[in-house]
Amino acid sequence: MSRILFINSVCNGSTGMICKNLYKATVEAGHECCIAYGRGETPEGFNTIKIGNQLDIYLHVLKARMFDASGFGSKHATKEFIKRIEEFKPDIIHLHNIHGYYVNIEILFKYLKEHPEIKKIWTLHDCWAFTGHCAYYTYAKCDKWQTGCQGHCLNKNEYPQTIFSIINKNYIRKKELFNDIENMILVTPSKWLKGEVEKSYLKGYRIIVINNGVDTNIFKYTGSNIKERYGIKNKKVILGVASVWDKRKGLDTFIELSKHMDSEYQIVLIGLNDKQIKSLPENIIGINRTENVQELVKWYSAAEVYFNPTLEDNYPTTNLEAIACRTPVITFNIGGSAEICPLKNIVSESDYINTVINTSRKYNCDLDVNKMFMINKYYKLYKEVK
Repeated sequence: MSRILFINSVCNGSTGMICKNLYKATVEAGHECCIAYGRGETPEGFNTIKIGNQLDIYLHVLKARMFDASGFGSKHATKEFIKRIEEFKPDIIHLHNIHGYYVNIEILFKYLKEHPEIKKIWTLHDCWAFTGHCAYYTYAKCDKWQTGCQGHCLNKNEYPQTIFSIINKNYIRKKELFNDIENMILVTPSKWLKGEVEKSYLKGYRIIVINNGVDTNIFKYTGSNIKERYGIKNKKVILGVASVWDKRKGLDTFIELSKHMDSEYQIVLIGLNDKQIKSLPENIIGINRTENVQELVKWYSAAEVYFNPTLEDNYPTTNLEAIACRTPVITFNIGGSAEICPLKNIVSESDYINTVINTSRKYNCDLDVNKMFMINKYYKLYKEVK
């Protein structure tokens, strides 16, 4: 039996769900597990460690906003967390998102370096680990991270937003902290991100790809009257889903698409805030973010096509959810999003309208999106490093 500690910013959302799925599978296999997290609600039925409190997060956010110090706050909270790690005595520490204003990377990685006997797996869900500031850089078309993040930061107003940028200093500090750690393997959910890591200062580690997965007992084709409830029974639905809608996620692209549709089609966007909903064109139905998974499944299943016009992403969970509901996905050739789609469904930013409108549903995708495919790969990795 092994003791496995998962560390992630949250226990909800896509990365939190991945941690919980891995936790449940490894506990069922007879291992002792714990999830350490920084923000959000404590999940019932899980052994957890909450790192710090709300005040710690506020102070970390303030430090990050003022001095570009994301990852360098929460000192006291992290020192207390190290004590909890020593009490738990993990054989394996599985890192996920370590940014998110909840843990101090200098203290945490000093501990990891001092304990070579602990096996480490770090799943990179974005690019933050090897840049001087940002989690993504493709929208800004920035490649400064390949040469040391010199000069002005093009993304200082994006997460983690800051007033004063010190990207080169952050780059040097993170490069020193994250390298030369014994018994560490990096995992990326997409081939695209693996390729980016191989161009970064983390290229000396073993890097493997394990695609994310979803619960196909939940995300599956489900008939419903949801179109009737919204008065669009006879219309073809073009669906978009995001936790936060902005230019990066493609809200402007959907608005442009709405100008080219006739009355046969209906755009439905889930995850909008009230202000965004009020500003939508009449031929777009806007829905607030829903925690009702079954409601989401009904929309995925009712849609003729799922359109994800993201301009920056790794391996979007929403694509997987749509595919599990047998709905075709259309996306741009950005990041790892295109890896989830057949070639015919990968479109350019200048030529997407006809493809989206003329795609008919349903299909069976060859891609295995079942979460068990992901879990089994991780479980083999745990046994390998045991």
